[in-house]
Parts: sequence; C-alpha cells; structure tokens
Amino acid sequence: MASSIRIRRICESCGNEFIAKTTVTRYCSDACAKRAYKARKRAEKMQASDEETKATIEKPIIELQSKDFLSVTEFCELFKCSRATVWRMCKDGRLKSVQIGKHKYISRAAINKLFEP
Repeated sequence: MASSIRIRRICESCGNEFIAKTTVTRYCSDACAKRAYKARKRAEKMQASDEETKATIEKPIIELQSKDFLSVTEFCELFKCSRATVWRMCKDGRLKSVQIGKHKYISRAAINKLFEP
C-alpha cells in the first residue's frame, strides 16, 4: 500500500528543499545519503585515530605512575621538570634519592613526602 504522505523537508547534506514521502526521510537523494554516510564514517575514523593517539601518549605516564622507583629522567618526564631541578632538589635534601653507580633513583615514598604540606 502506497503512502500518500507528502512532507516538505530540507536535505541534511546539501540543504536543498525536497518533498519527503515518509516522516523519517533526511536526504533528498541517494547521492546525498551516500555523501552523508561517507562523512559520518570519516568522522568516526578520525575520532578513533584521536583516541588511539591519546592512549599512546598517556600510556608511558600511566606506567611511570605505577613504578616504585623512578630514575631522574623518568621523574622529569612524569613531573615535567628539568634534570637540573631534580639534581638540585636531591643535593639540597628536599628529595631523597639513592645513587647506584652513575644512576640516581627516587622512591615513591620520597615523591609522596615531597608533596606533603
């Protein structure tokens, strides 16, 4: 049974006015529907790519937060400060560290103590 509904609509893709035969019609033609579908899929892919990039960037920081001992380089990466600042804090005694050979390591307890009031 054919529908006798005629609704004036504006195409969501091209913006042209058209006569829709159903209440759910959104596009004036098959070409506009395909164009909108491709744009929607492109946006989904870009969002997935952005989320993947964000996860890749945050992954090292999450790994550093779970470690019990951090090297000076890892400490600098986690807290966004320079190596000289960390070495100066260790020398002043504000940040307790352990030196093994040429490498300096900072415990999680010393980091927590640094941020206590």
